[in-house]
Amino acid sequence: MTSLIFMRDSYHSYYQFANIYRPIHIFRWKAYVQAIMRGRDRIAIMTRIAVLDDYQSVALQSADWSAVQARAEVVVFEDHLENSEALIERLLPFDAVCVMRERTPLTAEILERLPNLKFIGSNASHNASIALAAATKRGIVVSFTGGRGNGAPELTWTLILAAARNMQAETESFRSGGWQTGLGSDLEGATLGIMGLGKIGSRMAAVGCAFGMKVIAWSENLTAETAQAAGATLVDKATLLREADWLTLHLVLSERSRGIIGVEELRQMKPTAWLVNTSRGPLVDEEALIDALARRVIAGAALDVYDTEPLPPNHKLRRLDNVVATPHVGFVTKGTYEAFYGETVENLLAWMDGSPIRVMT
Repeated sequence: MTSLIFMRDSYHSYYQFANIYRPIHIFRWKAYVQAIMRGRDRIAIMTRIAVLDDYQSVALQSADWSAVQARAEVVVFEDHLENSEALIERLLPFDAVCVMRERTPLTAEILERLPNLKFIGSNASHNASIALAAATKRGIVVSFTGGRGNGAPELTWTLILAAARNMQAETESFRSGGWQTGLGSDLEGATLGIMGLGKIGSRMAAVGCAFGMKVIAWSENLTAETAQAAGATLVDKATLLREADWLTLHLVLSERSRGIIGVEELRQMKPTAWLVNTSRGPLVDEEALIDALARRVIAGAALDVYDTEPLPPNHKLRRLDNVVATPHVGFVTKGTYEAFYGETVENLLAWMDGSPIRVMT
C-alpha cells in the first residue's frame, strides 16, 4: 500500500497543512496534526486520495465509499483553485486525484510537478483538460466513468422554454406582487436548428418534433440518413444559421470546432433568433457574442457554459438582459452524480488492487 511520511519541520508544517486543507472534508486529519505538534518524528499514513471541486458537498453521499475509506485517506475539496501554483501545492501529497469533468485542468506542466501522483479519476469518458499523453508517459493511470445522457438535453430545453416564455421576468413580477408582463414565443411551428446531431443532439431533435417544431441540423460529417433517422433535415451550415429560430450547439470541443460561432455566424442569424449553448463555452467567440447581444444582432442567448468557469462575478454576460443563463449545471443531477461517483469508487478499488479498469487511452 502506498504510504506518505510526514516529517517534523518538513515542508508541510502545521500551518501550511491547516491552510491547504481548511476548505475540505477530511477523515482523521486532526489526529495527524496533533501528533505532529507533539513532536513525533514521522507518521505513516495510507494511500491519499483527493476529490476535487465538490461544489455541492455531495461526493461522499453519492456513492458508498466505505471500501475505499478502509484502505485510503479520502480528502474532498469543495472549493476551486484557478492558480496553478496553489493547485500543485494542494495536490503534492496525494497518490490519486479524482476530477469533476473539466473543472480543474491537469496539464503536462502540473503533472510534472506532482511526483506522488499515480492515478487520475475522470468523471467523463473524454476529458480535454487532462494531458493524457503526459500522464501515460509518467506512468499515471487515468480511468474514466460513464454517466447519464439525460441531464444536458433536459437542461437545454429548460433554458429554451424559460427564454421563450419570459420566465425570469414573469417570475420576478409574480414575486413582487405583479402579474403578466409580456407575450411568450410559440415553439410549435418554429425552426429548431441543431449543430451536432450526436447522442444529445438527437434527443433535442426528438423533443423538438414532439413540440411540433421544424428540425434542421448540420455538422461536418452528418449524413442525410442520420439526420432523417433523428427526425431532422440535413442542411448546410449557412442555411442552419439563416433559418433557425433556436440554434442549439451540441458539438465536442476540438481545435476544429473552437469558435465555430463567431462574428460572421452571428451576423447570419435572424435578429429574432436565440443562440443556445450547453455544450462547451469556447465553441462560441464570447466577445463576439457579447457584442451581438448588446447590439441586438440576435434576440438573445441561453447559456450554461462559458470560456472561464466559474464565471467571474462582474462578467458582462451576468448583466445583459437578453441572456438566460445557468452555472454549468447541465450534468449536475442526482442520478448523474451517483453514476459518476459509483464508478469512481469502482475505478479506485480496481487501481488499488493493481488491475485498473476503464483506462483512458
